[in-house]
Formats: sequence, C-alpha cells, structure tokens
Amino acid sequence: MIHKISDLSVISVTKEAVHCDVEDEVVILGLKDGVYYGLNPVGAFIWNNINQEPKTMAEIRDAVLEEYDVSEEVCEKDLMELLTELSDKGLIEVK
Repeated sequence: MIHKISDLSVISVTKEAVHCDVEDEVVILGLKDGVYYGLNPVGAFIWNNINQEPKTMAEIRDAVLEEYDVSEEVCEKDLMELLTELSDKGLIEVK
C-alpha cells in the first residue's frame, strides 16, 4: 500500500531490500523483484540515514539541508521524488 508522504510520515527501510556501500554510493537489491538499484552520494546519505533508524520526512529533509548546500524547495522536491520511487519499488515503508 502506497501512502502519501508528508512531513510527519515515518520512513523506514523494508526487509525486502539489502544494500551495500560502494565508495560514496549505495547499491540496493530489491528482494521481491531481484533488481539492483543504485543511489548517488546524496541518495546514499538519505538511505544510510533511514537505514540506521526510521525517520520522519521532516527529519530526513533537515539532515539533507544541514549536510548539503541546497535550497529547501529543491531539497523537498528531490527528496519527495526519491522517497516515492523507493516506496513504489517496495524498498522503503511509509507510515
């Protein structure tokens, strides 16, 4: 079930995904579809952030804003796109 993502949505990595760090990127294997997915350094930062413990959308956004030089508008748009894609592929849970 896909939920609309809001600031209060809690994002976590599902048990249907295994990952490994490759230099400053992350490679994820979706166990349901057997497909490998690659994340760039910013995506890897986000993945590793939620892999440690579930975080709200707002917490993830704030961590990205603190780590990278990006406007809040661009950050929110790009973060929403990434989280929606990861959710659609069954790699994260949104509650």
